[in-house]
Amino acid sequence: MSMSITSGHLAGIIVTLTGVTLVGLYAGRRVKSARDFQIGSRRASTAVVAGAIMGTLVGGSSTIGTAQMAFKYGLCAWWFTLGSGIGCALLCLMARRVREVPLHTVPQYLGFSFVKSTGLVACVVAFICSGLGVVAQGLSGVALLSAMFGITSLAAAGLCVLLVLGFVIFGGVWGTGLVGVLKSSLLYLAVVGSGALAYYLAGGQAGLVAVFPSFPWFSFFGRSFNQDFAMGLSMLAGVLSSQYYIQAIYAGKSLADARRGALLSAVLVPPVGLGGVLVGLYMRANFPGISPDQALPQFILGHLPPFLAGVALAALLITVICTWSGIVLGISTILTRDIYKQYIRPGVGDSGMLLMQRLIILLVCLLSVPLITTSAGTLIMGWVTLSMVLQSCATLLPLLAALYLPRLVTPAAATLSALLGPLAVAVWHLLFPDGLSPLYPGFLVSLLVIILVSLVDRRGQDARGQLMDTTR
Repeated sequence: MSMSITSGHLAGIIVTLTGVTLVGLYAGRRVKSARDFQIGSRRASTAVVAGAIMGTLVGGSSTIGTAQMAFKYGLCAWWFTLGSGIGCALLCLMARRVREVPLHTVPQYLGFSFVKSTGLVACVVAFICSGLGVVAQGLSGVALLSAMFGITSLAAAGLCVLLVLGFVIFGGVWGTGLVGVLKSSLLYLAVVGSGALAYYLAGGQAGLVAVFPSFPWFSFFGRSFNQDFAMGLSMLAGVLSSQYYIQAIYAGKSLADARRGALLSAVLVPPVGLGGVLVGLYMRANFPGISPDQALPQFILGHLPPFLAGVALAALLITVICTWSGIVLGISTILTRDIYKQYIRPGVGDSGMLLMQRLIILLVCLLSVPLITTSAGTLIMGWVTLSMVLQSCATLLPLLAALYLPRLVTPAAATLSALLGPLAVAVWHLLFPDGLSPLYPGFLVSLLVIILVSLVDRRGQDARGQLMDTTR
């Protein structure tokens, strides 16, 4: 199946991109300081909070990647957005504690709650995870632009980088938030609407059942319980521990706005994944010879009226760019505040901070291009799932300890947990790439380290206290 772009497609693409660009330029006018750039000076409404969360969370992996995985494995691809939605619902429970401390980043919060080294470890892991997330979005963007214009992977990756820079480098959290609001509306046309159409064209449930056996195609654990449940759990844990989503909660103008934004995201995210699953199944049944990562773009090109297809394709492109933008915004905030300001230029002013953050965004985007172009054709979900596993095994348990058990967990325990958890993930992934998901050993190591090291530290403190009492 191969479709070409017509004038009708181009009209829809141009109208949509023009509208989103105007929103991005409006967002840029609201940026007067680094605080505006990073957290919108805590003036984000419910819609902007939800837009910022979904602008990062619902990206190429949730749309193009979900359809790709459903094309290959079936319903189990839905775990990605199901886990994300549950994570957003739980995120609202953390909102009060997160907003009580006037800090901007997760590593900064961990360093404040324990010791600086805890935050430094979290910075390094966050940078690695962001790189994996950027690759996932880059692969989605390459698949989309290749389907639309037939260009090379290098040209597609370069065009994506230019769009990312235009969206986030001027607007910061306002750019990802306000554009996220518009994008979320268009996304339902592109993915949820396409899913409904695919379900109708396939003949509904009866038509799909006639083509596919119930297992593995309609099982939530079609690959295996180990792989599929781990994907959902990693997304849940990743949402609760990642800078991008914590940053959106912190940007809300009130606790109520932050909570409502998280809950709104929880409601809106799963249907996007279901739409991608239905498109993937339809394309597998009718066009089994296409490349799996082309399932959603090719369906839109072949089954929607040209102008609406152009709008939908532009919405998908915006989805990829917004998520990519949210990732680089999060990591640039961490590197600027927790590395540059803390260790390189402690006395840097606000304008210097803003300039450095924009330079980091530029550098991260440029460095990602070679890795994206050499990874074309790999499973998009694999990259983002590994990113979330590493992030959650490094940050989630120390963050929860800082929020809820600060007196029970010692600084050494938190630091070693943040270091050894992701290290266990990396070692397990290298030694057993097809075995048990690295999420489980990573979490187990992180949990045991927090418990055991805290107990040893507490006993040591008690022993020293008793010794001092006897010598008085």
